[in-house]
Amino acid sequence: MPANTPRELAKWLKHELKIQGNPGRMQKEPSHAVAWGDHSVVQPEYWQLNFASPRENTSVEYWVGNSFVSVKRNENTFLAMLTNLHKGVGLSVGWVLLIDTLAGSIILLSLAGVLRWTELNKRKTIGALLVLGSIAAAVCVGMM
Repeated sequence: MPANTPRELAKWLKHELKIQGNPGRMQKEPSHAVAWGDHSVVQPEYWQLNFASPRENTSVEYWVGNSFVSVKRNENTFLAMLTNLHKGVGLSVGWVLLIDTLAGSIILLSLAGVLRWTELNKRKTIGALLVLGSIAAAVCVGMM
């Protein structure tokens, strides 16, 4: 295993195991002395990496000096995949910006549609404000 840093390990694993997603959180715990019964031994450096994509999550553990790496893959259900797409997990910045732009456009179109529906008529505008206010109140109560 040709890796001197967690980033090199992530790059090598992504190539060798064809791991989907980008490496996310990387933790590097330095070597330190630990008590083992009556003795004190040096625990080697420990690396932990996570790869996230909408379809799967992969976690990697490596103790520096070992000849093996522990890899655990979890494939997400369809609902979890949709949730990850919604949250932008494992997506590039470009895709996140595109998704946020589309969401903002939908909100603006909805508001413009409500304004066109009310035709700035006083009765319809008050009715629309009451509906929007009750939805906002329900969301606020639901968040508590």
